[in-house]
Amino acid sequence: MRCKLRDLGFSIGTLPTGERNQVTDVPGVRVGHVTIREDMNERTVIRTGVTAVLPHGGNWFLEKVPAACFVLNGFGKTVGLVQVEELGLIESPIMLTNTFSVGAVWQGTLEYMLAMTPEIGDTTGSVNIVVGECNDSYLNTARALSVTKEHAKEAIAAARVDMEEGAIGAGTGMMCFGWKGGVGSSSRVVSRGYTVGALVVSNFGRREELRFTPYVPPSFDERDVPAGSIVMIVATDAPLDARQLKRLAKRAAVGLGRTGSCVHHGSGDIVIAFSNAYTIPHFSDSALQPFPPLVRDDAPLMNELFQAAIEATEEAIWNSLTMAETTTGRNGRVGEEIPYSLLRRMGE
Repeated sequence: MRCKLRDLGFSIGTLPTGERNQVTDVPGVRVGHVTIREDMNERTVIRTGVTAVLPHGGNWFLEKVPAACFVLNGFGKTVGLVQVEELGLIESPIMLTNTFSVGAVWQGTLEYMLAMTPEIGDTTGSVNIVVGECNDSYLNTARALSVTKEHAKEAIAAARVDMEEGAIGAGTGMMCFGWKGGVGSSSRVVSRGYTVGALVVSNFGRREELRFTPYVPPSFDERDVPAGSIVMIVATDAPLDARQLKRLAKRAAVGLGRTGSCVHHGSGDIVIAFSNAYTIPHFSDSALQPFPPLVRDDAPLMNELFQAAIEATEEAIWNSLTMAETTTGRNGRVGEEIPYSLLRRMGE
């Protein structure tokens, strides 16, 4: 049975984790997965899926959350980030999948939200759905287009607090630093009881780049592995506005760098950050939008939040490695789980 990094006796940073050490430690956040594994023949092997991150337990369109995105390297096929950048809001689940399945996941999420909120596209405007992706075509036969719109709906409906990590959901076919990657999560608690949680889908890097482990030559040609990507979700219940969340999102990139990432040319390295400390109603009779008190930029608390985002992101990436199990894929390929014995240097 695979374990999270802390269960192996290692830790990242100095801030305490939340109860589950997952993004779902942020009150109201839930995560759902749909995993698709099917062997048709040697060349057509399905190892893919969908992951849904729900910002809160209400109606996401009618109760929007402040949000921001940060694109460290834009080699990616995301949907919805232009409007997030413009308006500083998220009004849908954050959906994650493989590169060729962005359209199907967008369609399924749209249908889910249309059923949830009859006003969309009728008595009010359209909805901005956010979908991120990584390229899992080393292990997964991406051309089979195996993800359907129904899988997106199932991932949303399956969302829960006690989420799974590793080679699951959107992380099923991903590779990270030449080892099996996938979904990883971690959290930190700062003063005043606020929580910062991170969830990643890791699919980047070469073995020689991974810090704190000795180099083990791969049994395959790493040039066959796509340059990859990572999508990082940072959630908090600290009261921040979109501008401050942009600053928080940038700190996740520091956590990525601490693992050894060189942010390759062909890697899509994207951060989406949101706060559910307050919501912004879609309908209002007022021309003015009231805001609760926000964290001051120059308060020590803001630096704690930055530190929390860095530590949680770094540990989430490690958890995506330590939780992922060896996975076979197309053309006889194998994504090898990282041996725990290689982590000894981390504790030295």
